[in-house]
Amino acid sequence: MVADGADILDVGGESTRPGHQPVPANEELRRVVPVIAAIRAALPEAPISVDTTKAPVAEAAVVAGANLINDVWGVGVDDSLARLAAARGVPLVVMHNREEPRYRDLMVEVIDDLRAALDRALRLGVRWDDLIVDPGFGFGKTPDHNLELLRELESLRVLGRPILLGTSRKSTLGRVLDLGPDERLEATLATTALGIAAGADIVRVHDVRDNVRAARIADAIIRANWRSEPAEGGPS
Repeated sequence: MVADGADILDVGGESTRPGHQPVPANEELRRVVPVIAAIRAALPEAPISVDTTKAPVAEAAVVAGANLINDVWGVGVDDSLARLAAARGVPLVVMHNREEPRYRDLMVEVIDDLRAALDRALRLGVRWDDLIVDPGFGFGKTPDHNLELLRELESLRVLGRPILLGTSRKSTLGRVLDLGPDERLEATLATTALGIAAGADIVRVHDVRDNVRAARIADAIIRANWRSEPAEGGPS
């Protein structure tokens, strides 16, 4: 993944897909900590994120070498991961999620929930510059909600924090195209490019090389962060 261009490696030991089976903390620790320690030893400069909802797992992961905590229940009632991020001085991804996909106004409620979670994290001592927001594509939302989320993703810029978007191989893409998880690359690439155009700063993906290429083209077009070299003998 690093060779293919990944900037961050996200490691998780518990599935969060719909219908997943919860994993006890001791089993999640057994799965996650040795992997993070091995990656840190092999790739000492690679930033590592731990994807968990459990403070003991996150703390052990940080001790083993993780640099960032990715909390898929960042808007939930449990503030233990925010407290840990503050204590350890590491960045925190605050993701939107709900038990039931019920909304009166999707984007207003997503933004309000994320703003409240950011405020709580700040009160607990997480630095403003260490906070990242994730609108939670596929989490507590119907396929229609997820498509609306992508259409209106730009509205999250009002929060003033970097936006992480995770659409890779998600079931909504399969529903739209009637395709299985292994056939959703093109759909993922479309959401990567559209997401970056709407303001996404980080994309969480499975197929790294392809998405890196799509992201770089989108960045060059939208953010003009590519500079061509003048042709020999004159300007290009």
